[in-house]
Amino acid sequence: MTVSTTARRLTAAALTTAAITAAIAVPASAADHGRSHQPIVRISDVQHESGFRGPHSNRALNSEWVEISNNFRRSVNLDGWTLSDRAGHTYTFDHYRLGGRSTVRVHTGIGHDSRHDLYQDRRNSVWDQRDTATLRDDHRRVVDITSWGNGRRDGGDHRRDGRH
Repeated sequence: MTVSTTARRLTAAALTTAAITAAIAVPASAADHGRSHQPIVRISDVQHESGFRGPHSNRALNSEWVEISNNFRRSVNLDGWTLSDRAGHTYTFDHYRLGGRSTVRVHTGIGHDSRHDLYQDRRNSVWDQRDTATLRDDHRRVVDITSWGNGRRDGGDHRRDGRH
């Protein structure tokens, strides 16, 4: 065997080893970075009613809200998405785009929509002391669910995915 044949075989073996190593390492690395540990859009906070029932002042109704947060750097079109409670009260987002890394508050009462505040235009309370908020996309797929009350002594919320 000549020196040139040996050199070619060693080079080929080194390149093959490098290719196999890269093929194994890159997908594992990409999988770790591509996997999100939180939903991109999620219910980030809830301010539910404080014991009042029935019709109330618009101010009291607007102090009841659900926050929706976009944890991604790009905006997300929420047109056709819904936010509902356990009793079936449903708010549908209409022509709304949630900016990247931003939050919108969906108030129960009447008001003028803005980038950071949306209004359901209701005259009655929606979110009870024990309730569940469900966020669905425009294909009716559940994006996020959070519950609160439910007999928990700490008053904390319970998320479908186990986060608190």
